[in-house]
Amino acid sequence: MIRWRDGLTQVRRYPSAVVGLLIIAMLLATAVYAVTAIPYSEAQKLWRGGDAWQDLPVNASPAWTDRLFGGEAPRTITASSDDAPTETQDLGAARLETTTLKVDFPYDDFPSEINLFLEAEFEEGQPFARVYWRTPDGQEIPIDARRIGERERFSISQDRQLESRLGFPPQVGLFTDAEPGTPNPVVRGGTYELIIETVHFEELARMHADLVVYGQVHGAFGTDHQRRDLAVALLWGTPVALAFGLLAAVGTTITTLIIAATGVWYGGWVDATIQRLTEVNIILPLLPILVMIGTLYSTSIWLMLGVVVVLGIFSAGIKMYRSMLLPIRQAPYIEAARAYGASGGRIILRYMVPRILPVLIPTFVTLIPTYVFLEASLAVLGLGDPVLPTWGKVLHDAQAQSALYHGFYYWVLSPAALLMLTGLGFAMLGFALDRIFNPRLRSI
Repeated sequence: MIRWRDGLTQVRRYPSAVVGLLIIAMLLATAVYAVTAIPYSEAQKLWRGGDAWQDLPVNASPAWTDRLFGGEAPRTITASSDDAPTETQDLGAARLETTTLKVDFPYDDFPSEINLFLEAEFEEGQPFARVYWRTPDGQEIPIDARRIGERERFSISQDRQLESRLGFPPQVGLFTDAEPGTPNPVVRGGTYELIIETVHFEELARMHADLVVYGQVHGAFGTDHQRRDLAVALLWGTPVALAFGLLAAVGTTITTLIIAATGVWYGGWVDATIQRLTEVNIILPLLPILVMIGTLYSTSIWLMLGVVVVLGIFSAGIKMYRSMLLPIRQAPYIEAARAYGASGGRIILRYMVPRILPVLIPTFVTLIPTYVFLEASLAVLGLGDPVLPTWGKVLHDAQAQSALYHGFYYWVLSPAALLMLTGLGFAMLGFALDRIFNPRLRSI
């Protein structure tokens, strides 16, 4: 049997192993980048959605897909009152502030949505705001007028009264000079202005405005139905998947090997008990048990990991390791160790287990993607950890929102590609290691 250190030096002779190592190195680099660039608490906050993503479009495709097909879909444009000119007029008991938010729109397609967010600071007297739209040729279109609370949102693209006046959905009618009812209106490019006339009734009253003209594409991975950037889940899903797969593989493989060696060394009722527990555990279905625990108790990823390790200890690997350890137990160096007074624990850990570690390495490597897929499968079934952004959660949300039916292929393909890449990398490395360490395959 080849020594495991010598075997690892032969990895570079196998192109598949080198490719597998490169894929694994890329995944590890991504995992390190994710946990350093986006801390765990921030990742949880971002994945919950809410105001953190109010500036992102809904169900936007990745920007590179648009460029790939030679398109020029509009990007999201944000205009803030902090950078806009404001004119103030004294009205005696009140004050009129006029803020002009400019939008340079050079695209050939219409935006997907338009929202105006207002935040007012006052004590008792609510300010009153009048909002209207000015086109590049100077035409003014009234939008809305109302009293403003501490936080207000003008959903301009969902304003049905404005839509009836324009003859088009507002995100179309505000950016075209076509007549109402025209079948295929054309975008009119240029600089548009949103005018906000605010009447303040208190001297210290202030108002902040953000206009968001949402695009149709965003970032490298797109967004979902809650405006969340899928890059967060895809990046953070990498360390979660690798940690789950690695810990599960280590926990089950090492403990299984030690238990098998213990049964072989002590024999008798110890070995018989281990074999009976193994036979019972083999017929237990792992996935239904995890589904039952997730449904009735908790979907915590760490609880699931513990159950996977516990149920994986007495697996079929015990019988394989037992058959390999039985001849080792009778080896001369084992008898010499007993003669020198070595304890049973020392013989198991120092003389028996290291002897079959070379065979264990390929098995360990190929087990990692198995548990990665298991975690993703639980998440797709709705039993994933609710606070962790993972690849499986992305697939679950895509399934719940019928992403493929609506044409949001990126929502499914990105996490699926990462899962397949993970399986490919570990499988290529594991199969190459098996050829190196397995005497029967080494000459093939």
